[in-house]
Order: sequence, then C-alpha cells, then structure tokens
Amino acid sequence: MPLKNFTSINDIDDMNSWIQEAKEIKQNTLSNNKLGNNKTIGLLFFNASLRTRLSTQKAALNLGMNPIVMNVAGDAWGIEFEDGTIMNGATAEHIKEAAAVVSQYCDIIAVRAFPTLSDKQKDESEHILNSFLKYASVPIINMESATQHPLQGLTDAITISENKNKKKPKIVLSWAPHIKALPHAVGNSFVEAMHKMDVDFVIANPEGYNLNPEITKDTPIFYNQKEAFKNADFIYAKNWSAYNDYGKVLKKDTDWMITKGKIGNAKFMHCLPVRRNLVVEDAVLDSDNSLVIDQANNRTYAAQLVLKKILENG
Repeated sequence: MPLKNFTSINDIDDMNSWIQEAKEIKQNTLSNNKLGNNKTIGLLFFNASLRTRLSTQKAALNLGMNPIVMNVAGDAWGIEFEDGTIMNGATAEHIKEAAAVVSQYCDIIAVRAFPTLSDKQKDESEHILNSFLKYASVPIINMESATQHPLQGLTDAITISENKNKKKPKIVLSWAPHIKALPHAVGNSFVEAMHKMDVDFVIANPEGYNLNPEITKDTPIFYNQKEAFKNADFIYAKNWSAYNDYGKVLKKDTDWMITKGKIGNAKFMHCLPVRRNLVVEDAVLDSDNSLVIDQANNRTYAAQLVLKKILENG
C-alpha cells in the first residue's frame, strides 16, 4: 500500500513485512542512498528531542536527503493554530501560511509536538499535527504528537522481533513512577504495535492509570505488577499520567519501579530518556538483558523505512 503520510501505527499495513524490510535496511543502510537525492526534509520540533532528532536526521542522510532542522518553539515566530482568531496576542504567524511556506522549501515535513495534558479534547484532536496535514502540500511524518509516537512503536516492534526466542513471546507494558505528568503517546503506539504482532500482550498499571480504552481495546490489564510479570519475555517500562482524570499524577510512591528481582530473566525495554533508580534500577539498565541501547539504534532504521516508503511513493 503506498505511503503518503506516517502519523500513527495504523498507517502500517503489514507489520511483519515492515519489520523484515527494516532488518534489510539495517544490514545495508546505504543501499538506497540515492533515493532522496535533491530532496529536502524539514524536521520541526515544538518540543525537546535527542533520539528522534538525531535518528531521523541520520535516516534522511542515509537516503541522500538534505535535512533542515528547526526548533520551532525557540526559533520561529509564534504560530497560531485556531481559525478565525484575532491575532493580537503572542502568535505572529498562522499555520495556514507557515505550513504552505515550509512545503515550498521541503519535500517532506516531520513534526514533533507534545500534548497540553490539561485539555483532553484539544490533545485528542491532534490540532498541531492535523493542521500540518490540512495545510501542507507535502507528506507529513509524526515524530511524536499529543497521542501517538509511531516511529517509536515501529522501533519497538523491530527490537522485539530481533530479540525474541520463541514464536509468541509474552510482552508486558508496565507503568513506572516518575516525578511529573507524562504523555500517553509512547504507551498508545506501543499498544497499537503489539496488536499488529503475534504476541501474548498485557498491560500492568496502578488503578486509575488505564490508557484510552479505544486504544487498549481487549488487552488484559493487571493492577498487580507481580502477577503481570509472570513468565514475561519482555517488559517495557513507561510512565504516563492518568487518562480519565486527565493529565493528573495519582500515585507518587516508588513501589512500581522496575527491579532485577521483579523481572528475572525478561528482556527490559524503555524508549529513553529514563530516570535511573526511579523508573528502573541500575541493576536492570546495566544488565545484559537491557535492550534500551538496541532500541535507540533501531530508531534510525524505523525512520529510514518510513522515509523510503514515502520517497518511493513519489
């Protein structure tokens, strides 16, 4: 299926074939280094980034593209996203002009914009990402939006496929403590990615922290972390704020921290950055069962696969 935009895991038509193609790219990263010749990608960051910025930029370079990176929040005029507003405040440029102009400079636009975590309706409308989809005239890639992080979800699927030692491994997505309210995007996209794989998948989180039921669907949810971890092959740790009591931190104690004693021989995954000895103890992160560096490496090949498919689509 031709790929025009990449905004969610649901843009992946066949996860197994995508994973296989990503593995082939990883074996020969420069095999398509002329595909992006004379093409430019604009990477627009409304929020901070390390892996997403560097891996997407490297992926573009591997395909022969010219990346332009902009920290929108600090370097650009304040952008207005509401229609019909009187722009007599902090915003100086409307998305209608901004997206149209960037489309003249770039053949692909990639956008990173976090949620408010205060206005559920606004966040779920994906007003920033969807504004670019509406007003840009070139393909759009989601580098993490209010509710989705599909590049990370694809990366995680690749990493599990590379490291599994049984046909149908047990995967646990576990909530873990943090000092502040965090988005749901990584968790949402991981759930959607697991739904496209042949795995035994469960979620573990404290009561009050269930993710959006329209995304988790019939995935079993455990409020007992120890019970969820039984016979797990992979444990993916991630914090997220409450969904029903939107954006709130309901639990601050550390009894859900991932420890070596809890996970046993399971492989450990996290999207990074990770707060040591709060989310997960050193003994897990520094062990041979930690896949976090492998995951970070696979970010490049996930992004390169997405760019390749969009470029091939013309």
